[in-house]
Amino acid sequence: MDHYTSSPVPEALRATVAEVMLIDDIEMVRRGDFESPRFLGRLKVEAQTAYDQISPRLRAMGLLGLLQQEGDRVALLVLPALAPPNPSRLWLALLLFALTIASTFYVGGQDVDWATGAIAFNVGHGLAFSASLLGILLAHELGHYLMARREGVAVSYPFFIPMPLFLLGTMGAFISIKEPVPNRRALLGIAIAGPLAGLVVAIPVLMIGLALSEVRNLAEMQAQLPDMIFFTEGNSLLYAGLKLLVFGRFLPDGGYDVFMHPVALAGWAGLLVTGLNLLPAGQLDGGHIFFALFGPKAAQIMSMLVAVVLLALGFLWSGWFLWAVIVALLGQNRSPLLNEVTPLQGSWRLLALLGLVVFALVFTPMPITDVIMP
Repeated sequence: MDHYTSSPVPEALRATVAEVMLIDDIEMVRRGDFESPRFLGRLKVEAQTAYDQISPRLRAMGLLGLLQQEGDRVALLVLPALAPPNPSRLWLALLLFALTIASTFYVGGQDVDWATGAIAFNVGHGLAFSASLLGILLAHELGHYLMARREGVAVSYPFFIPMPLFLLGTMGAFISIKEPVPNRRALLGIAIAGPLAGLVVAIPVLMIGLALSEVRNLAEMQAQLPDMIFFTEGNSLLYAGLKLLVFGRFLPDGGYDVFMHPVALAGWAGLLVTGLNLLPAGQLDGGHIFFALFGPKAAQIMSMLVAVVLLALGFLWSGWFLWAVIVALLGQNRSPLLNEVTPLQGSWRLLALLGLVVFALVFTPMPITDVIMP
């Protein structure tokens, strides 16, 4: 918790800030054993210009500034400079990736003989599923990684999470941002690069997979294998549209649905993961995009609304209850930007809006449904 005191501020620091700000007030913010000055006032120049002007001066003093909006004024919080981030462990990233290859190969190779219900291992299906799914996830994470490096932000290597007993053989992957992002534009670029890169791979993978899949009658399959519980994957707008394009009909329809080839399952999972990441809440990609477009207050309100909506959706699919708790607990936490004041402009606003449109296209309200025929 922050506490405010009235300790004096070094004159050199005050003079540096005064070059770009008409200072109305100075507060000393105590965080544990440290006190940091917080300058309140109005900038003399545009926020990014002001930050670029004083940032080298602050670094020379061993300090770091965070520029934030405070009503109709701005606040500059001056903190001790951060220590250089620790290097990422490449060996761990490669080990987890290898284990995830194995787990997705194992899960994808489980092949059902629809005539008898027997399960055998299909090497070709295992390879196809693993390559397709990991290709999508790797593209997503590399999108984040390469854009962060382009913006000069230190990030970890992508870390994959193997899960051999899970439907997909993995719980996805993540990278960790190790230092503050410069501004909203950089935050948007890093956040949206992952979902867009993943979709560039996921859409053709899904179309190929659907072309390899069959449309079958669910009632006939249930009668043939009465002891098997069938699951049907949920529709997003984009997934429903791609099925319409490939099969010429909306599915499921009239008791018929797609029995997905492993490549199709990987493509569908890619859309599902993209939709989850684009939820406009907290530290998710969609939360960063919404924050970059609308600012901190709107982003905080949206995180609370998303938690409520997910709680309601939990009555359609129980998995949303867990996501509602995650968003409620973590949705209010965010890493500060060096400059949160400068808004997105021009084509960057359009790019952020594109991210919200993509979310609407790939979000799946009911990811999985049990199909129990009478």
